[in-house]
Amino acid sequence: MKTITKLICTIALLAFFFAKSQQIDWNQINSNTIVDMISKQNLDPNISSSTVLQVGDANHAELSVNSKTNIIVQQLGDQNSIYYNNAFSGDETKAAISAQGYNNIVDITGSNSVSDGMQINVKGDNMTVFVRNY
Repeated sequence: MKTITKLICTIALLAFFFAKSQQIDWNQINSNTIVDMISKQNLDPNISSSTVLQVGDANHAELSVNSKTNIIVQQLGDQNSIYYNNAFSGDETKAAISAQGYNNIVDITGSNSVSDGMQINVKGDNMTVFVRNY
């Protein structure tokens, strides 16, 4: 009985992954288009989620978010840091943050109607971006 249950769960899980993978044309993704693909994802407005992608060494992402926050974070390179704090607001917020390069810092605190849907793309080395929304 346990074997049948495991088999059914495995088949259901594989079916889910194959269904989700058909939504992306993998032939169109390369190192130049991955940032745009991630930042333009259509997230289901009824599901809150956060996605973090880090490629490189010594990258750091510190997210303090509420249950209504949809955020996509991508770091490509080494020693990049992203700090995002939206834990004190009960409002729904969507954001996409991308850092490419070496030793970049993005520090965002709070959210409001102006920052909803915000996309930040940092490309280069040794850059710092501070965003304060009160």
